[in-house]
Amino acid sequence: MRVAVVGATGAVGREILKVLEARNFPLSELRLYASPRSAGVRLPFRGEELSVEPLPEGSLPADLVLASAGGSLSKALAPTWAEGGALVVDNSSAWRYEPHVPLVVPEVNRQEIFRHQGIIANPNCTTAILAMALWPLHRAFRAKRVIVATYQAASGAGAKGMEELLSETHRYLHGEAPRAEVFAHPLPFNVIPHIDAFQENGYTREEMKVVWETHKIFGDSSLRISATAVRVPTLRAHAEAVSVEFEGPVSPEAAREVLAQAPGVEVVDEPLAKRYPMPLTASGKWNVEVGRIRQSLAFENGLDFFVVGDQLLKGAALNAVQIAEEWLKGP
Repeated sequence: MRVAVVGATGAVGREILKVLEARNFPLSELRLYASPRSAGVRLPFRGEELSVEPLPEGSLPADLVLASAGGSLSKALAPTWAEGGALVVDNSSAWRYEPHVPLVVPEVNRQEIFRHQGIIANPNCTTAILAMALWPLHRAFRAKRVIVATYQAASGAGAKGMEELLSETHRYLHGEAPRAEVFAHPLPFNVIPHIDAFQENGYTREEMKVVWETHKIFGDSSLRISATAVRVPTLRAHAEAVSVEFEGPVSPEAAREVLAQAPGVEVVDEPLAKRYPMPLTASGKWNVEVGRIRQSLAFENGLDFFVVGDQLLKGAALNAVQIAEEWLKGP
């Protein structure tokens, strides 16, 4: 496989390189691309240092393109890469809502990979992490309504978001007022209930992505979903508090049993031993953590639980590489 990583110097691009190496992805050639200002940067891979090239305007010499360079660029160039013979797995939001483009979490809808027309979309990180925990439960017990509140790390805004959290925390701790350029307000010692643009219905686009994308990935638009997306001052790994109403009774014990068998999920649910999902423990982990599983006090047939997943891994880089791995295996 000739593989190209577009946006290689960004936070997700760098994680893609680590995942390709850690999972021993089969490749004969790896080319790294980024903007002209990043050309010449050298990144480690399998004991060597590869030089980043400026992204050309035409097709790429690749069988597989893993793209994490922003929606407008992907919208403009991904069709050209696909027409040149490459499968494009795109991390941006550019193609997620196109009817002819599969939107894939391999543990949920692997079959959609083989219906591609040259481009496969990677879901929003928040959606991917939610889907890992919600899908096994939905498949087993049929969910009717989902209410989710997210606690999203600075990494959701890329490397610049992580840098701003660190630098502005330093300013705050040294008696200076923190500033905000990447985020709507200063993030240190704050939480911001505003991610992406507000829509006419009062929800942000980030919140609506959870609705739109979950419907598409699950192939079920009847599921009622409401989300509140909040930025919190953690570096990486998104957390989500989820309440689900099911068609019939579901016990926490039955839910734990289903989740324990679900691929990509780790049940961390021993509250009395202070073991539950946290960004501190989920960061750098391929699996998502699920815990605090308990009977809902609001829904008659409901459960509440907490899920945490590394935004840069299962929320982005890992999921993209997993799509490529499943594509190689075939239907």
